[in-house]
Amino acid sequence: MPAPFNVNAARAQRLETLGLRWEFEVDGETFSLPTEIPRRSAQALASLGDDDLDGLLALLLGDEQYKRLGDHDLSVQDVAAILNAYGEETGLSVGEG
Repeated sequence: MPAPFNVNAARAQRLETLGLRWEFEVDGETFSLPTEIPRRSAQALASLGDDDLDGLLALLLGDEQYKRLGDHDLSVQDVAAILNAYGEETGLSVGEG
């Protein structure tokens, strides 16, 4: 019988590979999103509409970073590309129905 899935080992491996924050750059300015989202935040995520990209970014970035990001001229496609890369690299699907 195979050993049970070890959540702590998987988390340790993920954090060793990715670190605590996932970073992206816009116009030479760096922003970061959490590598892991606490389960307690799931309710806030669930309350967002499937197409609420601004709400999702505000929740993930926090107020200060979200305000800085707003100073850049990003398209919906730019935001989708950021969220897709974030999901692929962290294993978290975001912004999908």
